[in-house]
Amino acid sequence: MTPVELSRTVLRAVRRAVDGGELSVTVPERVVVTVPGPGGCGDYATNVALQLARPAGKPALRVAEILRPHLTDAQGVGDVVVTGPGFLNISLEPGAASVGALVREIRDRGAAYGHGDALAGQIVALRVPYEARAEVVADALVRIVAAQGGRVEIEHGAPANLRPVPAPEDPAPLGPDAARWALLYPAPHDRPRITADHLVQREGNPLFRVRYAYARTRALTRNAARLGFTAEPGDDLDDLTDPAAVIGLAVAPAGPRVTGTATSAPLTAPSARPAVTPAGDDLTDPAATTGPTAAPARPKPADSVTPADGILAARPSAAAVRPLLAALADHPRILRAAAVDRGPDRIARHLVAVADAALPFLLTVLPHGEEKPSAAHRARLALAEAVGTVLAGGLSLLGIDAPDHL
Repeated sequence: MTPVELSRTVLRAVRRAVDGGELSVTVPERVVVTVPGPGGCGDYATNVALQLARPAGKPALRVAEILRPHLTDAQGVGDVVVTGPGFLNISLEPGAASVGALVREIRDRGAAYGHGDALAGQIVALRVPYEARAEVVADALVRIVAAQGGRVEIEHGAPANLRPVPAPEDPAPLGPDAARWALLYPAPHDRPRITADHLVQREGNPLFRVRYAYARTRALTRNAARLGFTAEPGDDLDDLTDPAAVIGLAVAPAGPRVTGTATSAPLTAPSARPAVTPAGDDLTDPAATTGPTAAPARPKPADSVTPADGILAARPSAAAVRPLLAALADHPRILRAAAVDRGPDRIARHLVAVADAALPFLLTVLPHGEEKPSAAHRARLALAEAVGTVLAGGLSLLGIDAPDHL
């Protein structure tokens, strides 16, 4: 059961409670299902009881207790626990955490995954000042609104209805991609930072993490082809994980630290690239990187980071995969909210969340050592490619390039 399917299950539970006269509320159009927070338990959690408490005229805890038996009876749900002020913590039955449907949907829709009809037939009129940040935000909204079936008409002049806090200086020296990110990533009421930090290839740079994660997904596909296998979505978490495997990543005691990204010195120009061209795309052969292949403090290209660089881990745990699945499943909601609320910054921050959830998983996709490609590797590769699709699609809506090599 994917987070999207579980969200529908929660809505059906609310509808049954309303139909049975236990609650007198309007059934919401959607509910949010996320990974449990501090104090939570199970596989997923929802705050729907807190959302309905006021219109129902009941304490959130009482609403949660009303909904609990309806959720417990749902197919694929193993147990439901109420915690805190009224959070419903849901544990799925073994084998119910299907990811195949989610990955297949992303594969089938490609860059259009998350596009919808929330603004179908609507015209969004934007009046913007002659200012760089406002122009860039308006340009991004043209694509974001179109992805939800609407159309943007832009005019200049006063009174403006799209006026984000202006940039303190001209962002053009950062180059087109970094400049757009610098203007779109902050919330509209925050002043953007126009600094060289946006050009630095290290994990402190959110744009680098997003593009690096995408480049790794492309490298994984190329290396899988070299090993003779392709992606095939798995139907449950067992196709991605091995319950007997060590949870987390084992780090070698020697060698540079690799945490899914690499550290580097600042780049000196917007078009700068790592100084060393890798010999190939190898991600599996420790002999491929038996010595330093780049100048110190430079990041290794996504194609050339190997287990010998410090990662000796083998398999992801189910707990590590679920946040990634939740982030991918939340992509349509984020795109819809960005279009309705005119907030491209929501997409930028979501892409960072997807990349951060994906980077540890991407290190576990290909066979290691003497392993032979298996169904688990094909399922992991399918999920990795789905990550790349979401990252590239989101960057495209922002008008930012997603490079295959980084």
